[in-house]
Amino acid sequence: MDFLQMMQQRYTCKHYDPAKKVAKADLEAILEAGRLSPSAVNLQPWRFIIIEKPEDKAKLEPAIMQTNKLRFADVPTVVLICARTENPDNDVEHVLCKEEADGRFPDAAAKAAQRTGRCNFRNLHLHDALTWNAKQCYIAMTSMLYAADSLGVDSTPVEGFESDKVNAIFKLPEQGLSCELIMFLGHRKTDDSNQLQFRPKSRLSTDDIVTYL
Repeated sequence: MDFLQMMQQRYTCKHYDPAKKVAKADLEAILEAGRLSPSAVNLQPWRFIIIEKPEDKAKLEPAIMQTNKLRFADVPTVVLICARTENPDNDVEHVLCKEEADGRFPDAAAKAAQRTGRCNFRNLHLHDALTWNAKQCYIAMTSMLYAADSLGVDSTPVEGFESDKVNAIFKLPEQGLSCELIMFLGHRKTDDSNQLQFRPKSRLSTDDIVTYL
């Protein structure tokens, strides 16, 4: 199946089978897709927190909005997609040192030039670093949604939760993080009402969204 076929066939799961867990190898592959996602100046300002234990799901449940509680109750794997609340110099340096170790710089001058350029670009967004970082998290989440589909794992992107509550429950601000997105992972119930045979995919036409100049 090519990528466009996968996009045509993927849908957002509404009803999960609680008896069908996500295989560890599949979860690791999905997270790897998130790790490999592109981000502005390669800052990778995301962290992924995996929740599968019943006691951890019970902690999270009060922060989930009512519209999502039913599928939350049955989903076996929950991923908190957290954004860095700031982009300090040491975060930039951490990325640069990793890139240096991976052989991306021919010499120290090249690394120094990258440091200057990236910090200059980062400085354009210092007034609202969290918003900027959260935008990057959407890229990572999209990568993971389609990686999941490629492995036969169903998923739901979730914004219906109270971020402040999640942050307090898991003490995320103390870690310099804020939960900006949540992703459910699992396997659909056989009668999941959102399947394409029950609810065909619907998108605006190309003419509605594309303009050639």
